[in-house]
Amino acid sequence: MATLTSEQVETELAATPGWTVGDGAITKTVTRKDFRDSLLYLNAVGYLAETANHHPDVAVSWNKVTLTLVSHSDGGLTGKDFALARQINELG
Repeated sequence: MATLTSEQVETELAATPGWTVGDGAITKTVTRKDFRDSLLYLNAVGYLAETANHHPDVAVSWNKVTLTLVSHSDGGLTGKDFALARQINELG
């Protein structure tokens, strides 16, 4: 899949609330109730990622989950990143 231009990234980012762009990737940190809730949320993200065959980099702390998306195999941000980010946003 072709990587997005900076203009396309800005358009996609505007349609994907809660995500920021930096270092060639998009990132979102979600605050959850506690560690258990963080893990439950991460499992839901994992299901979406497996279904999409597109996997975020993940960092988990007690009540925070940070997700980073970039299409490593394509060398940058693609539509796959933003499509998965929007699905993740629907989790709440």
